[in-house]
Amino acid sequence: MSQYDQPQPGRPLPNPGWGPLSALPGNPLMWVLILSELVVFMAFFVLYITERAAQLSLFDSSQQQLDPLMGGLNTMVLLTSGLFVAFAVEAVDAGKIRRTRQWLACAAGLGVLFGAIKVFEYTSKFAVGITPETNTFFGFYFGLTAFHFAHVLFGLVLLGLVSWKTSLENVETAAAFWHMVDLIWILLYPLLYLLR
Repeated sequence: MSQYDQPQPGRPLPNPGWGPLSALPGNPLMWVLILSELVVFMAFFVLYITERAAQLSLFDSSQQQLDPLMGGLNTMVLLTSGLFVAFAVEAVDAGKIRRTRQWLACAAGLGVLFGAIKVFEYTSKFAVGITPETNTFFGFYFGLTAFHFAHVLFGLVLLGLVSWKTSLENVETAAAFWHMVDLIWILLYPLLYLLR
């Protein structure tokens, strides 16, 4: 038994035999996916920072065409949805299935709102002729936010599935993915909208 498989007093490990992932809640394969996705996003962030350093004036002038309030609003929406997912985990752990589904529905509703705000931002940029081909900054802006948006959509599917097949493991698995979506946006928002 490795150091990671040592159970804590009074609480069995959720995933014994998975080494460093043994103590993490939900399906360990989801954590493998999450770690893989984080590596991919980190690689894109490093590439963005490198390109920004090489084209500082272009990135600064382009960034001023983004609306930081809209990005900030989306940050609040997504973080609140993450809080609702945490409430869902708490509810399912207490055996309150109906309440769990209500929290999941609230979280999903805010996820849809996040998507609607993002689509509004995209259409407002397209309306003034700004596209991914406009320059390097907007290539990153559309590419990174669209990639993140795809994860939001996948997370919404997961929330729907665990609302149907509600169990502690399933809800914890979906919650882990949804919190990753939160985490990436928390990094993405200042990087694209605020960093000067």
